Amino acid sequence: MNILRASFGHPHAVALNDRVQGEYAERYQSEGDATPLDPHMFEPPNGLYLIVYDELGVPVATGGWRVQEENDEGYSDGDAEIKRMYVVPEARGRGLSRLVLAALEDDARAAGRSRMVLETGIRQPEAIALYTSSGYRPCAKFGHYRDDELSRCFAKPLAPADAAATVLEAEAAR
Repeated sequence: MNILRASFGHPHAVALNDRVQGEYAERYQSEGDATPLDPHMFEPPNGLYLIVYDELGVPVATGGWRVQEENDEGYSDGDAEIKRMYVVPEARGRGLSRLVLAALEDDARAAGRSRMVLETGIRQPEAIALYTSSGYRPCAKFGHYRDDELSRCFAKPLAPADAAATVLEAEAAR
C-alpha cells in the first residue's frame, strides 16, 4: 500500500469522491453530501488530502482534513475537520481507514491544530465504530448538516506533537 499526498482535484480523488457520493446517495436516499468543498481547502498548511493505492497502483481509499476556525457553523478555533474518508468496498477490512485516520491526525497535529472534528451520519455505523474506537467522542453539532437529525458529530483533542510522542513512548515501555 502507498499513501500519497494529492490534490482534492486529482482525477483519482475525483473518481473516489464520485464513488463515495454514490454511496451517500444510496444510504440516505439523497443527492449525496452537499458540503461545499474546494481543492484549495486541503492544501498545506491548511489541510491535507491523501489517496491510498494498492500494490497494483489502483486507488482504493482517501481522506483529508481542512482547517476550521470559530464561525457561525459551530466550529472552534484550532479545529481540523476530517472530510471524505472513504475505502472502496473491495478493499475494506484491511485497516486502511485507520492508517489514513492516523496520518491525518499526525499531519493536523504537526500543523498546530488542537482538535480533530468530523461529521458522519447514523446510516454509516461502520464509520461511527471506527471513530469511537479511535478516541472520538460525540460533540456539539457543527457544519453543513448541524441541523440534520441523521447527522452525528465527533471530536478528539490533538495533543501537541511532543506530548503525543511522550504518550507513545509510555505505551511502548509497558
